[in-house]
Amino acid sequence: MTAPRLGLIALLVPAALAAQAAPTYRGFTPGAPYREFAERARALVRRDPLVCNTSAKTAQLMECGGLIRDPSDSAGFYLSAYVLEGKVAMVSLGDSGGPQLVERLKLDLTRRFGPPHVTGIGTWEWKYGRREVRFNWRGRDGIRWVYITLADLDVLDRISRYVRRP
Repeated sequence: MTAPRLGLIALLVPAALAAQAAPTYRGFTPGAPYREFAERARALVRRDPLVCNTSAKTAQLMECGGLIRDPSDSAGFYLSAYVLEGKVAMVSLGDSGGPQLVERLKLDLTRRFGPPHVTGIGTWEWKYGRREVRFNWRGRDGIRWVYITLADLDVLDRISRYVRRP
């Protein structure tokens, strides 16, 4: 191979690997083992403990939630997650505030994940193979509700094993 081709390959390989890497936000990664998720969440809870409940339909599905505060910037969120077969299928961080909150998160997420794909009014998305990050905001007047959701679609697809067909 010629030197320019090798140089081009050397530039493209890290970008391709990064595109397949699992997205991480505030230490949470979709597809991560439950134990890693719970350890991180418990380190960030404010007052009340992280609560995880097993589904009434199957022990393979848990729903977790709690209020967290990230010590790096004191940002507070309501953390919720679905854990299927011991893996984080989806994790969501929700908050409310004014338009300034939306603008601050837009800057933060763009800095972390690059330019977004706008999928609708108030919805941005980044894809990493079968993993994705979604940022939604809704509201009126001076209040906004924001959600940052990280999902592993391979894990989420396995939920159909536990859903009974009519």
